[in-house]
Amino acid sequence: MTQVEEVKCVLRLLPIWLCTILYSVVFTQMASLFVVQGAAMKTNIKNFRIPASSMSSFDILSVAFFIFAYRRFLDPLFARLNKTERNKGLTELQRMGIGLVIAIMAMISAGIVEIHRLKNKEPESATSISSSSTLSIFWQVPQYMLIGASEVFMYVGQLEFFNSQAPTGLKSFASALCMASISLGNYVSSLLVSIVMKISTTDDVHGWIPENLNKGHLERFYFLLAGLTAADFVVYLICAKWYKYIKSEASFSESVTEEEEV
Repeated sequence: MTQVEEVKCVLRLLPIWLCTILYSVVFTQMASLFVVQGAAMKTNIKNFRIPASSMSSFDILSVAFFIFAYRRFLDPLFARLNKTERNKGLTELQRMGIGLVIAIMAMISAGIVEIHRLKNKEPESATSISSSSTLSIFWQVPQYMLIGASEVFMYVGQLEFFNSQAPTGLKSFASALCMASISLGNYVSSLLVSIVMKISTTDDVHGWIPENLNKGHLERFYFLLAGLTAADFVVYLICAKWYKYIKSEASFSESVTEEEEV
């Protein structure tokens, strides 16, 4: 009976887990298309060149800042505003939902930056990818900061959620689910890029994400991800509303004992 209840518990976690995969697709862009986009912007400050990949440092700074801000300010504030359960801040599911919303904002920000990058592209950029726009690479800072903020709410909340809701014997499996969502996010991202390029590329059109970004429409891909994440957020809200928390391991054991007695 205990094994049956453990399987039921895992099955109840799967809808929530599936909704986190698309977030990992968004997160993957930080190490892929964000870097490609940054390389096609102005990366020089006088004689110093800023590597596009180094912009991920703003993600790290954002994670550190928002973890501190959440623990010190936001969590106590939400605990005071919570009228149903006193002294309790946001639940893990609520934090994951906030992470999805911030991820949507990050994709919209990246799309807006790409629109401005194309407006400031250099005429000779048709044969060059690097420095093909006069727009500074620091315009990417908001999208990196937003991704970092979404990590604090999504990945930290996701790890705490799966660990708290999984039975003792399946704690390691619950942690593995978090890593699996990141891995699947990378595969889905590659698949999505391939599908988009196959559909958008014709004999006369280079597609949304060509080798030379000035000939493509990377902003459309960003907005597509924002739309898909918004749809994923709606599904997530339904799954989160349907889900019922297991308050503690003791309550899980009590429920199993009651069913065994019946």
